[in-house]
Amino acid sequence: MKIADILDAKGRTVHTILPWATVADAVARLERLGVGALVVCDADQRMVGILSERDLIRELAHRGTDLLERRVDEVMTRKVATSRLDEPIASAMARMTRDRYRHLPVIDGGRLVGMVSIGDLVKARLRDMELETGVLRDMFIAAH
Repeated sequence: MKIADILDAKGRTVHTILPWATVADAVARLERLGVGALVVCDADQRMVGILSERDLIRELAHRGTDLLERRVDEVMTRKVATSRLDEPIASAMARMTRDRYRHLPVIDGGRLVGMVSIGDLVKARLRDMELETGVLRDMFIAAH
């Protein structure tokens, strides 16, 4: 199973925010959308970073509540790991686990086409494992 399969099932909506928006705006957007990260895109829709709940907690510890008045581009992660549509789920899971990030923007032809979370990957892998278990069980029953 590939990343494209997950996006085909869940959709390709990517929630974004502009780099000059305030952190308070970003927090409100995260809460309203019920997501854990926003891709930061410039006015030309080019990805320039990502803002995750982890970024916010880290910066809150350093800056206190003044953080809310800061711009998103002051606190976002600039070096963003990405995935391709044809990347196998197991490969993406391994990278996300090793490097300890929970959100992976998906790029195709230089364009942002989706986002997957570690939860999306785990759910897909569990579905695969349940299917494999069912097939093996049916094969065993048929053989006996």
